Formats: sequence, C-alpha cells, structure tokens
Amino acid sequence: MTSLKSAISALALLVAGPLVAAELPVPTDAKVVDQHAATEQERVYPLGALRKISGQLRMENKIESRGLLSSVTWQLPVERTASEAFTQAREALQAQGGQVLFWCEARDCGESNLWANDVFGNARLYGSDEQQAFVLLRLGAPAQDTLIAVYGITRGNKRAYLHTEQFVASAPLAVVLPTPATVLRELRSTGKLDYPDLSGEPLADWVVLLGRSLNLDSTLRVTLSGTQAEAWREQLIKAGVRATRLEVGQGGASGLHVELIH
Repeated sequence: MTSLKSAISALALLVAGPLVAAELPVPTDAKVVDQHAATEQERVYPLGALRKISGQLRMENKIESRGLLSSVTWQLPVERTASEAFTQAREALQAQGGQVLFWCEARDCGESNLWANDVFGNARLYGSDEQQAFVLLRLGAPAQDTLIAVYGITRGNKRAYLHTEQFVASAPLAVVLPTPATVLRELRSTGKLDYPDLSGEPLADWVVLLGRSLNLDSTLRVTLSGTQAEAWREQLIKAGVRATRLEVGQGGASGLHVELIH
C-alpha cells in the first residue's frame, strides 16, 4: 500500500549554491508543472485572509521585503490530495525547525483567485476556496532570513497542486510573531507548541499573543513546561486566561513548551 510516507524523495527546495535550502518531501509521481530559479525581486506575503475592496488587495498584515525568490509548482497524481501533500510539507518544514508565521485553511484564507493571481501570479492555482491551504514559515538560524511558503489547492477539475516558494531576504528580517489564529490552529492540529527561544522571563508581546490565541477557544486547557513555566502561567492569567485552563508540567526543558490537555 502506497502512502505519503513511502517512496519520498527529499528535494532541495529550489536554491542551489551556498544557501541553506529546506528540504521538502515530495509525494511519489508528483510532476513539476512550473518552476522559476532564484531571482531578486520585491515580495509580499500575507499574514491574514485575502480580500479585494474597491480593486485593492486587503489583508490583516503582511511581510514585505526584497530578496531572492524561487518557486516550483507540482501537479499531484490522482491518488494524492492537496491536503495530504500540504500537511506532509508543513510537518517536514516544522521538523527542520521552521517557525509557522501564518497558517490558514479553506475560507479562512480568503479568496483562492486572489492567492493564485495576486500573490503567486499563477492562474493554475485558482481553485475552490474550501479546498485551499497556505502556510508561511521562517527557518531557524543560520537561515533566519529565509521564508518558505507552501500553498495547496484542488481545482474544479479535481486536479490537485502544491506550490512552494523560498524567499531569502537581502536584509535581515524584523521580528515577526505568528497570528493568534495561527497559534490556535497549530495547537489544535499538533497538540503542542514549542518555543525553544523563550527561555528567559516572559516577553510582553508573546504573553499578549498566547493570551489572545488561547482565548479564541475558551474550552481549551493546556500544560506549560519550561524553566519559567510558573512565570508564564502568572502572566497569562493576568492577560485574561482563566487559571483553571493552565497547568504547570514537570521538567525544566529549555524555552516554553505548551501541550494541549485532552
């Protein structure tokens, strides 16, 4: 029985030379239908659902920078779904230390035609709003100025595509925190959140972010672990998260570890 975990080739993502490329697991028999080598250009990545108002593209937030952009689009074989390929790519990138900055699925992404035409400039990627998914990740050091974008879509003719981009910024990227909805989606989907860099006293911006994320679903309960777990719990309570939803776990792992209580 063939699965996404079998016969996977680790493909260096688009960029040759001295750059540290991420590796994406490619489903067997996926066909490259569009590919662009690295060229320097301006790039905008949305950090929110896409809408068009009075002819202008609107989004909650964005990353805008100049750098080397490369891309590849795969058409998936009929036995593979865009959702499966997207999940496999996202999990592989996270396993390599990629930090999710924005992750949306279905109508939470906005309109597919805007992603296809306005963001990626690739009409092939226009499909059902209900059958799309996008994730933007930032790689860890020493490639912290590299962004990886992955977009999965199923068209009306049932053809499924996976589009990936690697963007290497020419200048250091500023600190960018995930969106609250993205943090919640990651927690629900994976059951945990790992922030190895949050090893010191709780940072105000992160307290606000995690507080907002947890309060998007007041039914969730989590365990906090790490050397500063007690301090994080206190700050999250001050940020409006009910104390009964927060427990402190055992162990003093570096950074902050958040685990969903089922």
